Amino acid sequence: MDSNTAAAASPGRRLRQAWTAEPIAVPGVFNALVARMAERLGFRAIYLSGASLSAAAGVPDVGLLTLNDFVEAARSLTLACALPLLCDADTGFGEALNVERTVRLLEKAGVAGIHLEDQQLPKRCGHLSGKQLVEPEVMVAKLRAALQARRDPDFVIIARTDARGVTGFGDAVRRARLYREVGADAIFPEALESADEFAAFAQAIRAPLLANMTEFGRSPNLDVSTLGSMGYRLVLFPVTAFRTALRAAQDTLADILKLGHQQERIPQMLTRAELYDLLDYADYEARDRAYFG
Repeated sequence: MDSNTAAAASPGRRLRQAWTAEPIAVPGVFNALVARMAERLGFRAIYLSGASLSAAAGVPDVGLLTLNDFVEAARSLTLACALPLLCDADTGFGEALNVERTVRLLEKAGVAGIHLEDQQLPKRCGHLSGKQLVEPEVMVAKLRAALQARRDPDFVIIARTDARGVTGFGDAVRRARLYREVGADAIFPEALESADEFAAFAQAIRAPLLANMTEFGRSPNLDVSTLGSMGYRLVLFPVTAFRTALRAAQDTLADILKLGHQQERIPQMLTRAELYDLLDYADYEARDRAYFG
């Protein structure tokens, strides 16, 4: 696909083309510059994680942020980066009618697609205990609303099921089949607990599948190639860069407090030139000069 064709395709279409071509790693990006980094490094898609967005606001991922918080964050990413953005949409921020509005606002913000989960509010991180599920019929209604609300038929609707950690693997498969039958474009089984479970789920559900490779959770950390060979098309790394950045920030602040300087950390930093290049600073200067003649 040439650059002109790529530019003309909708974000949803480009996301579908990416995962159809090959299994893809989809990194979580926690601000616009990290999104631009991912683009320049050669990723095919990026992800807005509700866990990262919540943590950046200083709160846990238990459904405290609003739809508007997600829309604003998504818009900042799509303005800075041309990669298709997959967005965490939690439980849809309400019932079926709320899901309609969620889809419309995120699609208008330039998002390529969303995933919806079948938890009750208040939701929980998918790898923690204490989750509760809605009845499958409730999730089906939300998926119908999402599919009806999208303006672009290529806008991606992914159904996430958290059943593995609540009612077991068999129920996760049953729910996934139901969600696929109603029209979900892809299936996201959260918190599978072994490589064998990932393989068995892929054997049971013949659909585009998403695997979540978050750290410190219930799932083993498998690589993209291994998951791709099982049948997974999208592999999320939702909080990886964010966790790494937080550790670096903590260590740097500790040095400043203890040593009174940051000198040992300088080799690990982006240089001023590298940061300005990422910001396209020279292009801004050139346009500014042109405007003043």
